[in-house]
Amino acid sequence: MAMRAVLPALAAALLLTGCVVGNTTNTAPAQLADATVLDAIETEMDRTAAGWNSGDMALFLSVYSPSRQTSFVTDKGLLRGVPAMEAMYRQAYDFDDAAKRGTLSFERLDFRPLGPSHALYIARYTVAVPGAQPVSGVTSLVWERYAEGWRIIADHSG
Repeated sequence: MAMRAVLPALAAALLLTGCVVGNTTNTAPAQLADATVLDAIETEMDRTAAGWNSGDMALFLSVYSPSRQTSFVTDKGLLRGVPAMEAMYRQAYDFDDAAKRGTLSFERLDFRPLGPSHALYIARYTVAVPGAQPVSGVTSLVWERYAEGWRIIADHSG
């Protein structure tokens, strides 16, 4: 009688173990792919910060898709396309003066693949200007994979 009670528990344990092993095996390639995508996007985030910090507007904006549909949402409204973003940044910041432009940095808050060719990256941005309070906020970036690499197609910064 005791053996009958043990067999269902043993079968359930084996079944559960099989499910866990199956899940681990099935998600490992996806986890590796996710890590590769995250590394590529964080390389782009470092590149855009380097562009800002060196006063190179073209490098700063090179992480955005060149599509006219690329969107940038600010507290003032919606912009479309890199030329509109560049005009906004040039008006808001003295890009040629490092002391006024400040130093840009990002802290990743969240990352999530949205399929094989898209990803969501949420970060805190901080612009530190000497002698002033840092400007900081959260940015939500939707990335798309292009032949030349990952590019931002939607930016919501506040």
